[in-house]
Amino acid sequence: MTARVLLLTLGGTIASVPSDAGSGGGAVPSLTGADLVAAVPELSQVADLDVRSLLQKPSCDLTPDDLRQVAATIAQAAEPSQGPEFDGATCDGVVVVQGTDTIEESAYLLDLLADRPIAVVVTGAMRTPSSPGADGPANLLSAVRVAADPAARGLGVLVVLADEIHAAAHVAKSHSSAPHAFTSPGVGPIGRVVEGRVRIWAYPVRSDPPIPVPADAVWPSVPILRVAQGTAAAEVEALATIADGLVVEGVGGGHVPSPLVPMLAAIAATKPVVLASRTGAGGTLEATYGYPGSELDLLGRALISAGPRNALQARLWLAAHLAAGADLPS
Repeated sequence: MTARVLLLTLGGTIASVPSDAGSGGGAVPSLTGADLVAAVPELSQVADLDVRSLLQKPSCDLTPDDLRQVAATIAQAAEPSQGPEFDGATCDGVVVVQGTDTIEESAYLLDLLADRPIAVVVTGAMRTPSSPGADGPANLLSAVRVAADPAARGLGVLVVLADEIHAAAHVAKSHSSAPHAFTSPGVGPIGRVVEGRVRIWAYPVRSDPPIPVPADAVWPSVPILRVAQGTAAAEVEALATIADGLVVEGVGGGHVPSPLVPMLAAIAATKPVVLASRTGAGGTLEATYGYPGSELDLLGRALISAGPRNALQARLWLAAHLAAGADLPS
């Protein structure tokens, strides 16, 4: 039986074509989901597709509320009575197509919001359709192959580009323009599409349980403070005035200059402050250093460890908890 895959398009490079209006002739998202599918005739051999163009945005314009809409659509697709019109059958998988700039955020947030047994795959392109060596068609084909494969179910949200399969908990865009821009720092991909076959060699452990955010919940403000040499307390104070919660992206294992400690402690007494590492891999330390501004010092002042999450993930994790009114770990 042919797999049934819901394809949701949000815009991005994969859908961008040159425009003479408003952008100096640069590429802007214009192609619909139907346009993308028409460029890859092999898709008809992989799955029956229900194609929906939800949005038409560059990924820098996507918001958490947009992804909440996507998560709600995925939830409906997983229900036999509400799924795509494939003779009333359940959808086997979902592919979300968007710009690559914020794929890591979208995938992680969908992983928090969409607790579904069907496969959910996010993909995009590093090159526009009119560029030499455009990668969009190949990425779309591989993503649909993964979403249609039973081996991808129950793995959480996946990201598929350049035939590599990454888990949402680890993937990151690590180059601004290279065709192979996506990596999973410290871990690596969990699988690959080879000769049209999906091969999974590592099975991710879901460290973050799903967070049920009410549909009418207002998404909170959670800015990220990236600490560097000489960061001033005034910078922390300025962010705190607009924040419902704060993520501090400390140096190394989660360290900040000692002059920032009193301000961070004062903020943590009134709103949640999560301590992350800016290194990109390795996570936040919790029990190694004890000087003022170290992880032991800050966690002892009621800051919350981000654990293995990077700052972008910690921001979404904290915001989702606040929106849901859920308790945070101490």
